[in-house]
Formats: sequence, C-alpha cells, structure tokens
Amino acid sequence: MSTHLKGIAASRGFAIAQAFILQNPDLKIENEKTGDPEKERFRLNRALQQAKQELVDIKNHAAGQLGEDKAEIFSAHLLVLQDPELIGAAKEKIDSEQRTAESAVHEVTETFVETLENLDNDYMKERAADIRDVSKRILAHLLGVQFTSPAAITEEAVVVARDLTPSDTAQLDRRYVKGFTTDIGGRTSHSAIMARSMEIPAVVGTGQATQEIETGMTVIIDGDAGQIIVDPSPEELAAYREKQEAFEARGHALKKLADEKTVSKDGKHVELAANIGSPEDLESVLANGAEGIGLYRTEFLYMGRDSLPDEEEQYEAYKIVLEKMSGQPVVIRTLDIGGDKELPYLQLPEELNPFLGVRAIRLCLEKKDMFRTQLRALLRAGVHGNLKIMFPMIATIDEFLQAKELLVEEKNGLQEKGVAVSDDIEVGMMVEIPAAAVMAPQFAKEVDFFSIGTNDLIQYTMAADRMNERVSYLYQPYSPAVLGLIRNVISAAHTEGKWVGMCGEMAGDETAIPILLGLGLDEFSMSASAILNARNRIKEMSAAECAQQTAEILKLRSSEEVAHYVKQQF
Repeated sequence: MSTHLKGIAASRGFAIAQAFILQNPDLKIENEKTGDPEKERFRLNRALQQAKQELVDIKNHAAGQLGEDKAEIFSAHLLVLQDPELIGAAKEKIDSEQRTAESAVHEVTETFVETLENLDNDYMKERAADIRDVSKRILAHLLGVQFTSPAAITEEAVVVARDLTPSDTAQLDRRYVKGFTTDIGGRTSHSAIMARSMEIPAVVGTGQATQEIETGMTVIIDGDAGQIIVDPSPEELAAYREKQEAFEARGHALKKLADEKTVSKDGKHVELAANIGSPEDLESVLANGAEGIGLYRTEFLYMGRDSLPDEEEQYEAYKIVLEKMSGQPVVIRTLDIGGDKELPYLQLPEELNPFLGVRAIRLCLEKKDMFRTQLRALLRAGVHGNLKIMFPMIATIDEFLQAKELLVEEKNGLQEKGVAVSDDIEVGMMVEIPAAAVMAPQFAKEVDFFSIGTNDLIQYTMAADRMNERVSYLYQPYSPAVLGLIRNVISAAHTEGKWVGMCGEMAGDETAIPILLGLGLDEFSMSASAILNARNRIKEMSAAECAQQTAEILKLRSSEEVAHYVKQQF
C-alpha cells in the first residue's frame, strides 16, 4: 500500500524514480589528544587544502550549470576556510591543548555554530549553516570518511535528504536527478530556489521523508501539489506518468512562444522580463524570449572576492548585458548588500538585525565613494543600450533624492571630462518597504518608474521572515494587505504617467498573474525559466476581465480566500 507525504511545493513538475537517500557521513571522533602538534597542524593544513580544491571544483560546476550568481554561495564557504578566528582557534587548540586536528576543528566550529544559532537573527543562523557545512568537509578529510556525494548518482533517481546544503545542490546532475524532497525547508529556502533554477520537481518541508523512504523505493514527486507518494500503486504510477507526459509536452509547446510578444486575449501588451545576477545568465534569458531585463542584481560583482570591483570591471559587465539585449530595456539595480549578503572585506560592524539595518541604499549613502564608482560605470555603460537604473530599499523621499543627486553629479563630472554618457536613462526605485508603498503618490512625482520587490515587501508587511519555516504560513503573496499595497503603487504611478514593474518571485506566480494583470502591472520580471509559462497564461486571459475580477478579489478577507477565488475564476 502506498504512503502519501505532504510538504511544500517548491518546484513544479512530476518525477518518478527510485529513491537515493543522501545521508550525513559518520564523523565520530575517536582520539582527542595528540603528542605531536606539528603533525596535527600538517594534517589540518592538508585537509584545508583538500576542502578548498573540492569547493573550487563545486563552485565551477555550479557556475556552469546554474550561473555565476548561484555559485557565489561557495565563495562564502571558501572564505570560511580562511577565517583567521575559526582556523586560528583550531590551530591554537592543537598547540596549547595537544588536541588532534579533528578534535580541535570540531570543538571550535561547534562553539561558533552554537553561538550563531542562539542569536535571534536568521542571517546569522544561515552563516552557522555555512560553517557547519564547511567543517563537515574538513572533518571528513581528517577522518578519511567519504561523503555520500550527489555527484555519485549515475542512474535516474529522486534524492531524499533531511536538507540539501548548497554544496549538495550544486552537485546534482540534471541528467540523473529527476527531483528531490527534504524533511525541512520552505519555498524560499536555498534548496527550493536551486530546484526552480534547475527546473527539477521538488517538495520540501515534509518533516519525515527520510524516515518513511528507503533507498531503492519507487517515489513519485508531485511538485505542483506538494505531495510525495512512496511505493505507488500501479494505478497511481499510470496516472502520474500521464501527468508527467502532459507536463513535458506543455513545456515543448511553450517553446514556440519564445519569439512572441506578451499580449492578453483582448490586446493589452505587458512586458515579460528576466531577473539575472551576471552576464552568464543571458543565454537562458534569450532562449526563453525575455523582452528585457527587469532586475540585474549587481551585488554578485562584489561578492566572492577580496576587494571592491573597480569602475572598469563594472563598466565591462554592464556593457556586455546592454549590448546583448540589443536595445531591449535593462533595469540595473545598484548595490544591494546587507541582510543575507555581506562583503567581509568592507569590515562592516555586526548588526543585531541586518535585514533592518544598514543595507542597500543606506550603505551606499554611507559609503559614497564606493557608490560613486558604480554610478560612473553605469553612466558610461548606458550608451551601449537601453539602460534604466533603480535604487533598492528606499524608505524615504530624501533617500531617493540623495541618490539621484549623486548620479547627476557623476554624470556632470563625466561630461566635463568629455566622456560619453546617455541622456535618456530612466531612474527609478524598488518598492519593498511598506512605508514606500503607502507613500507611492508622493514618490511617483520624483521617479521615472517603480519596481516592486515582493520578496521583501511581503515579509515586511506580514512581519514574517521568509526563511523561517515556523512562520512560513505568514509569507502570503495573496494577502489582501499585500495586494492593497501593490494596487496603491500601480495607481500612484499611472496617475503620474509612470510605469510599474515587479521583480519579486510573485511576478511569475500563476495564481498572482491574473491579479497583477487586473491591477495594471506593466512589467513582470522573473526567473528566465518561468517566462514562457507566464506568457502563455497572459495570452489566455482578458485584461479587462481580470480587472473586473480583481475589484472583487480586493474585497476578500484572507490569502486563502483569494487563492480559492482565482482558482475558481481563472
């Protein structure tokens, strides 16, 4: 008899294959003391070098499979290997306490991890996970233990794990890994985001997949319904094979839409754009028929290195994207560092809550020299295409005006030196703070456009960390409160003759699309893999009918009521 497990639908599609259980290695430490500190230091240095080489290989593999931005997590892991506090403390224990290398590494990392996990700060807890992941790799080399590596999968399989670390997901080979499921995690967890990037079905947060499933069992992953079926019946297998074939056939059919414009059934054109993190992402963007770039996350230029990128390096990166997009709009977001993204070389003071601290535009207005360098690179690159610049994390009108003033100063300075700059660069802002959404009528008089960043707007509106699975039920894109803020932003912009885009994950959400079309959103920006499905969805709808239905939707009381209404009507 089959077993049904319920989890969170993390990545669409259906997978049917035998289970591959990804187990943690046995890192039991037998000996804690040594009489030869010099030998232990040598062992530790060798293990560090082995771990470094592995991580470099994994990072390169991830960059080729998923793009440079997804691979940057391994830059953080490589920095852990060089952390003087962590590694220095381990070596100190070897020398002063006569510890074995594995004992010293284990004790020091456990202390670090425990300290970070006890902080009431989810960003620090994520850093704890990075340290734990890297320390396991070091210990495995010291103890001569082999990891059960996802790279070892050479036959079609469904991966089952308590959780998937960044290094695990980067090693998944799409030829063989047909899907995965985890005990923990949410829709915005690292493993879920990676699954969508790789376009493989995934269900996370099942709570008990590793307890109910054994290697070799036949497993069905229903990435649409968030369901796992273990040892399915012949009838269930047949039904899901039909679903799988229909899903794949639909995917092939959607490819025919790559060269079409995005026009609703009643003739309304909206722009479908892509979110990117580096020029390497453009291949998928162009293959999926994006009509522009709605978000170029420039912070990945700054990450995984020892110092700030100079003006010339930034100019070249922006220029490549603008030229390859051949005149289509490219919205480039200025540096958005802070929260879950940090630059160790800036040596910023630790904050109790970095998501509400000195991040994004706040940091740029503090470090104006760094900001001016980026603005000059953008202004110079603007002559190579259709550039639009937007500032992130704007909370007050004064912040936007300060940032724009710096941009004007740098433009004037370049022109005085005879440097060519574009005269028609639109300047806009991200709307991701509820205060900015409420003040949209005032902001709309100053900006050229808005781009709504729903990932942050939702979590700030609902006061629910999107990375915390215990409050994941409060991360509600369809909440009438969130929809009301989005309506306010779109209405304010259109009153002033300005356009509005959305670059958060909500833009590619099938349930949200008819609502956003009804609200009058002008540009939908999403991962490249979601574009064709969104285009097909919009082509099947009447924008006028969506507007009528949205008026009714905004009267509803809960996210559940909204989702149910959309399902019934569309």
